Amino acid sequence: MTNDNAAVDVVIIGGGPVGENIADRAVRGGLTAAIVEHELVGGECSYWACMPTKALLRDAAALRAARALPAAGHAVSGALDPALVLARRDQFAANWDDSGQVAWLDSAGIQLVRGHGRIAGPRTVEVTHSDGTTSELQATHAVVIATGSSAFVPPIPGLADAAPWTSRDAAGVQNVPNRLAIIGGGVVAAEMATAFTALGSQVTLVSQSRLLPSVEAFAGEQVADALRSSGVTLHLEVETTDVRRDAAGAVHLTLADGTSIEADEVLVATGRTPNTKDIGLDTIGLTPGDWLRVDDSLAVVDEAGRPLDDSWLYAAGDVNKRVLLTHHGKYQARALGDALAARARGDVLGLGDWGRHAATADKQAVTQVIFTDPEVAAVGLTAEAAAAAGKKTRVVDYDLGAVSGAALHADGYRGQARMIVDDDRNVVIGFTAVGPDVAELLQAATIAIVGEVPLDRLWHAVPAYPTMNEVWLRLLETDGRDR
Repeated sequence: MTNDNAAVDVVIIGGGPVGENIADRAVRGGLTAAIVEHELVGGECSYWACMPTKALLRDAAALRAARALPAAGHAVSGALDPALVLARRDQFAANWDDSGQVAWLDSAGIQLVRGHGRIAGPRTVEVTHSDGTTSELQATHAVVIATGSSAFVPPIPGLADAAPWTSRDAAGVQNVPNRLAIIGGGVVAAEMATAFTALGSQVTLVSQSRLLPSVEAFAGEQVADALRSSGVTLHLEVETTDVRRDAAGAVHLTLADGTSIEADEVLVATGRTPNTKDIGLDTIGLTPGDWLRVDDSLAVVDEAGRPLDDSWLYAAGDVNKRVLLTHHGKYQARALGDALAARARGDVLGLGDWGRHAATADKQAVTQVIFTDPEVAAVGLTAEAAAAAGKKTRVVDYDLGAVSGAALHADGYRGQARMIVDDDRNVVIGFTAVGPDVAELLQAATIAIVGEVPLDRLWHAVPAYPTMNEVWLRLLETDGRDR
């Protein structure tokens, strides 16, 4: 083992967007920081998730938008060229070259240590480099685990031996299969069904739940209807009981209801598992392979909720399972990086609700856009979640297609918006919209929820006419009529 690395204030295991943001904020606050990364700097989002998958979806979305208008649709001819779609995807994945990200780390004054990091004791990280040598990093203030998550492959008989795709394989595909089977009904499954159908695959999706079970049911139903209309075969609320790949390379799925499906490839999109199996958790009394529990300061705690001695270990992003979304991981990272710098200066931390160093939105204002056709945009609680939390609420729905801006946006526009109102405080605590291009409606809802703006004040937020944001006026009017 070599010990040629000087002590550093903060050592971060994981160089994805979460690790990068923690390091950046810590350095801006006057600390030194080192990132340990054994794959590409920039992480899952940059190369196998957010950016490349949205690039796979964007061309088809633009084509659908043009075809929804008579003159523009008349001007559009031909079909998508999958090769051009994949080439643009490659650009957004930087051709899987992280030199640009590494250059940014250098410019920000962040040290990069290439290799696999493991906790070797309090404030100590051992790094195994690609040549087999090891070195040790000593953290003056804190070690942060930001190792993210990987695709979970369920123990379906035969599945592991059938060489299934995970989300990484789908995002980095080089040859579009003629037939694609997807196991799963969540965001990845729905988005990849949308993308591969547009690229020319015959897609069959199998889910043991309804489609998009984490969002309002009406949103999942509209996405399911659109997928069926585009040619996707859906088998919902049924389990896959067996998978095998035959000698000719075809994949065969057997479902619990006796249905048989044949495809060229099978994509598994059934959730995530934490990247904590080999990062030294056993050296500090934690279980390798588990999600990490954290307190409000994002300090790692044991199963009883007790922090480690001297609270030197933190976890941010997917690995703490608070919210498995990149933008929320980066939000946690900004709060944590600022908190580490403040703690080192001896400042009082703002860890109360909506405090500077608190990731309150993870609990009260989670935002998400699902880039299917139609899009789904959601923030805060669903009606079901609000009821489960014992809140007294009003559920206000409005037909987006009846809004003038939506009617102008596309002929035959179909969509719906829902507002969840806390009866006791008369503030919005949840919002969901489904329809073409509803993503841009989301930030207004997010601000209303985070700002806890009373509905009486929202009446004065006048939407420009004719835009889709007029739905806010219609929701308020509907709420007033219903009371």
